[in-house]
Amino acid sequence: MWDFQTDPEFQEKLDWVETFVREECEPLDLLFPHLGQPYNTENKAARAILEPLQERVKEQGLWACHLGPELGGQGYGQLKLALLNEILGRSMWAPTVFGTAAPDTGNAEILAMFGTDEQKASYLQPLLDGDIVSTFSMTEPQAGADPKEFICSARKDGDEWVISGEKWFSSNARYASFLIVMAVTDPEASPYRRMSMFVVPAETPGVEIIRNVAVMGDREELDEGTHAYIRYNDVRVPADAILGGPGQGFEVAQARLGGGRVHHAMRTVGKCQRAFDMMAERALSRTTQGEALAKKQLVQQFIADSAIELEQFRLLVLMTAWIIDTQPHGAARTHIAMCKVAMAKIYHDIVHRAIQVHGSLGVTVELPLHDMWSGCLSLGLADGPTEVHKVAVARGVLKNYEPAPTLFPTEHIPTRLAAAKAKHADVLGEYGIA
Repeated sequence: MWDFQTDPEFQEKLDWVETFVREECEPLDLLFPHLGQPYNTENKAARAILEPLQERVKEQGLWACHLGPELGGQGYGQLKLALLNEILGRSMWAPTVFGTAAPDTGNAEILAMFGTDEQKASYLQPLLDGDIVSTFSMTEPQAGADPKEFICSARKDGDEWVISGEKWFSSNARYASFLIVMAVTDPEASPYRRMSMFVVPAETPGVEIIRNVAVMGDREELDEGTHAYIRYNDVRVPADAILGGPGQGFEVAQARLGGGRVHHAMRTVGKCQRAFDMMAERALSRTTQGEALAKKQLVQQFIADSAIELEQFRLLVLMTAWIIDTQPHGAARTHIAMCKVAMAKIYHDIVHRAIQVHGSLGVTVELPLHDMWSGCLSLGLADGPTEVHKVAVARGVLKNYEPAPTLFPTEHIPTRLAAAKAKHADVLGEYGIA
């Protein structure tokens, strides 16, 4: 049965979250605006404000809702998470306030599924408590996100693994207490059995951050980069640092990436909604040539196109969440890829229109639109390039089709007409229809 209503009890929680995010999380965005600050556990002023807010979230039973009760969460299904995350997406700090910040969410899930008891005690619990942050160190400078091209390796040496090679864009490594590293352990194996995943404490000898790469909006002269270029110089970790087993690195990675992609999409709904709200307000507030911008047909087109596209995207995300909740594992793979493709384009288009409606003010740093604009470009690359996911969508969709069984397409009118005439030949003949 289809239903577009939210359970009244959960809607009350969402109403609380919406007010809380606007009144408590968005001010943190203004006080500590740099992308890395939610992960900087050494920022004492930010932590002094953050920790009481996290306690209020926990009192509401809304902490780390993506995790099961055994890990301190609510075990919400993806549909509830979608409704929650679209509100959290309005604020850069909100995911940290609610215990759902990436990459820590995915890394926590990996540790919960594949970690040893000792790893869970040392890393998982502090991560769940929000006391530490972590890094997912997978992509490489020569390979991007294509694991088939990875060359960073780990070799067995007695009761230790020795990790050697470089990793690129390992987000938040400068703040992390540990890194989850993907490395090639069997170069002769099939492409998806070559790699393994390891837990590496950040203080392990040989972990070298070559530089923290600044992205658009960062000031390199102030060392604001948060995406590390790392070299692993014969880094030694014990045999039990491996997550899963040898050759299971790709499976471990996939266990976290699918959820991460759809959660990105959920939060993008909120980002788009905020940009749309700003555009609508500006259209009603700004006057030019004797009338409000909202009276101009091109601005009305901006509003209409944005409203329609956002609603379509939101429904796609909710549909994807519903499939994850109700269908067998893997059934949502194509829909997750659809979300990944759609979110970058829709976010780009809505933010671009909002900037246009705000005029020169839109390109200044006095509005959040400039951060949103640089975020549009990152979304096209996060968790795999948009183009790769378009290929995945096409392949997934085409699996539901077959080639035409004859020379002409199945919708070929002459062929179908001949079949219809043969099917009803008696009646047609009785009435003299050829």
